[in-house]
Amino acid sequence: MDCDVKDLDLAEKGRARIEWADQEMGVLAQIRERFEKEQPLAGVRIGACLHVTTETANLMRTLVAGGAEVALCASNPLSTQDDAAAALCEDHGLRVYAVKGEDNETYYRHLNAVLDFHPQLTMDDGCDLVTVLHKERPQQLTELMGGTEETTTGVIRLRAMAADGVLAYPIVAVNDADTKHLFDNRFGTGQSTIDGIIRATNLLLAGRTVVVCGYGQCGRGVASRARGMGARVVITEVDPMRALEAVMEGFEAMPIREAARIGEVFVTVTGDTGVLAREHFELMKDGAVLANSGHFDVEIDKTALREMATGVRRIREFVDEFKMADGRRLNLLAEGRLVNLAAAEGHPAAVMDMSFANQALSAEWMVKNHESLIPQVYGVPVEIDREVARLKLAAMGVEIDELTAEQAAYLSSWEHGT
Repeated sequence: MDCDVKDLDLAEKGRARIEWADQEMGVLAQIRERFEKEQPLAGVRIGACLHVTTETANLMRTLVAGGAEVALCASNPLSTQDDAAAALCEDHGLRVYAVKGEDNETYYRHLNAVLDFHPQLTMDDGCDLVTVLHKERPQQLTELMGGTEETTTGVIRLRAMAADGVLAYPIVAVNDADTKHLFDNRFGTGQSTIDGIIRATNLLLAGRTVVVCGYGQCGRGVASRARGMGARVVITEVDPMRALEAVMEGFEAMPIREAARIGEVFVTVTGDTGVLAREHFELMKDGAVLANSGHFDVEIDKTALREMATGVRRIREFVDEFKMADGRRLNLLAEGRLVNLAAAEGHPAAVMDMSFANQALSAEWMVKNHESLIPQVYGVPVEIDREVARLKLAAMGVEIDELTAEQAAYLSSWEHGT
């Protein structure tokens, strides 16, 4: 197949790790079994821009089982697992364009390689594929029946496109499914971010002050896991409701400028730009650690860090030490990119199982319904969300109750009162 991966000899290692992840992905396994029989994606060309990991590999296997032809590139230069990429190319007949550590030019060359495949359905994580399509290859927009978007940042960009009237085809916001953001964002991001920070630094979090910038679902997960590791956790927010919730959960909340003076580990999870900036770096303690788990590397102002530094050195594989003029050292993890994927392995397979089940079922839904849809951002249909939850419980061996006929009638009636 047409592939650009680091080394096809890594395929054997990737094969074993994909199989390991598959053991934790019971929902996708059930969907894949049905897809093999029904072929709901038969002949559909899918262009995917996702983190190329073992979990993603099992989503790709599911799409191919459903009859799709797939081209895949990385949605982040540092998130690719080279062995998984090799196995997908070698074993599963995918066009794969992903190399961990690829430069910016290669990253966009790979995006365009996927678009050269002329996909009819896009599957994006961060909206880069969709953006390139709209800005640089508008002649292909008529070929698209629809798409899906995986992450918060991408959905924000898509809604901005829709508001500006430029979104040219319908896209499902997979991120907004309850079985995605309530589990993947909170439990997945929470665990994998802490995992990435510890792998990169080998620091003890117990007793340290960890500042979490943003208290959305991702921030909730990071804050909870940091507290579980024994850290003192401080939350910074711009949304009064989220800040109030953080305080009610027992966390401290304060402006970033105040938190900058006391923090020892900083984690940005906002999806916005310039969250940690020059004015904050000037106040930070010697040895402060700066990490990001937002999709793009814009939350920590790397330009300001470089301008302030009298010297920069890579002190560990994923740690760059910036020496300030006054002798303080600020340590940036994973070049300010997604620390959970760059320095660790991303979300555990068990939680990606639900996210990618939403991707597979939303792709099926889009293929079936695209003729009646208009160019806008759609939520995941509630029946898909509930089906993913049902399948997950079944995969876990968990049974729950059902309403009796009397209970169902009561809940649908307005006539019963005191």
